[in-house]
Amino acid sequence: MNKVAIITGATRGIGRSIALQLCHAGYQVIVNGTKQERIDQVLHEIHQVGGEAMGYCANVADPLAVTSMVNSVNEKYGCVDVLIHNAGNLHDERCIRMTDEEWKSVLDVHLNGAFYTIQRVLPHMQHGGDIILMTSTAGLTGSIGQVNYSAAKAGILGMIWTLAAELKRNRIRVNGISPAALTDMTRPVIEHIQDKYARRNEPFPEYWQVGEPNDIARFVVALLAQSDEDLTGEIFGVNGSKVTRWQKPAPDFFDNTIERFFRTWQHQKGSQ
Repeated sequence: MNKVAIITGATRGIGRSIALQLCHAGYQVIVNGTKQERIDQVLHEIHQVGGEAMGYCANVADPLAVTSMVNSVNEKYGCVDVLIHNAGNLHDERCIRMTDEEWKSVLDVHLNGAFYTIQRVLPHMQHGGDIILMTSTAGLTGSIGQVNYSAAKAGILGMIWTLAAELKRNRIRVNGISPAALTDMTRPVIEHIQDKYARRNEPFPEYWQVGEPNDIARFVVALLAQSDEDLTGEIFGVNGSKVTRWQKPAPDFFDNTIERFFRTWQHQKGSQ
């Protein structure tokens, strides 16, 4: 039987592209989303090209819904080989104006959703597998006006590094992707930045010249095709055909007293 892959947030953008390309690669795909009509549309596209897929409408922020989804998948296929947690949302606002609900909503979908899906899937990865979590440069470097999103994506980094070590003996690889692609979620941000630089009559920064969802999907297919069991705990930035490997944070100043630490800090700051 072909490998079984659950993809959360698979009805548009990056998730949809991953679902379509994994089906082309022979996977049996579970298309997750929160709107049944969008799920049905992706299933129709998959079935038109001869792929096999099932849909499941569930909000990953709801642990009971996630439990029901994973149990249904296991009842049909008997196992789960791949989990890709792609579901996401945005409620951007400066910290001082952010509401509790805006904070909670983003953490619930990105971070809690990652935990719920992983925790429920693990008992069904009896023969090893792959877990891929979507992070962001917001989690790696911070992003003004996105304290909720940055915190959620930074939390996912901790999950990746912890679970990669925890699950290696079970032959389950855990990796992260920081995607740069034009999607429904990123388009408003990118268009706002384009307008800002156009008003200033300045060139659009190369950093914001992003690829397409299909670029991310191609990388996912290639990553899953690798057989190296040590390929785990990695964070990959993917923008178009360019791939960046992010390093795990490491200490800079070693074994300093408090006084020496701040002298070193000031010296390095002055030399920049």
